[in-house]
Amino acid sequence: MKVSDIMTKDVIKISPEESVEVAARALTHYNIGALPVCGADGKLCGMVTDRDLVIRCMAANKPAAETKIRQVMTNQVLSVKPDMDAGVAAHLMGRQQVRRLPVVENGKLCGMISLGDIACREESVMDAADALTDITSGIRKA
Repeated sequence: MKVSDIMTKDVIKISPEESVEVAARALTHYNIGALPVCGADGKLCGMVTDRDLVIRCMAANKPAAETKIRQVMTNQVLSVKPDMDAGVAAHLMGRQQVRRLPVVENGKLCGMISLGDIACREESVMDAADALTDITSGIRKA
């Protein structure tokens, strides 16, 4: 099974010039935790998560309406290609401790794949479980 078989194709994305306030509203409206950041040319240039907004904007006491996404996004983003095996993508997520990856072809965003996408498929549920174990292995219990 390939990434393209299970990825989300209609991806909500944001421009690096939008405000943190706009990103927060989009995350809330679509009930998602991350947005790929794409330039006017459609090329992926970063990712911004709800955690980025809290830590790099709110906790830093920056005004959300005036702070640009480019100021709080993660610039170096791990991505996968649509023809990659979904199990390999799951193992990559586990190794890098991320729950979702942008899917890029010729530098342009064409989808997103999450651990949930992988876990919903019977043939890859163990890959997703292994990745989740890797992701949570660094979490300390209280």
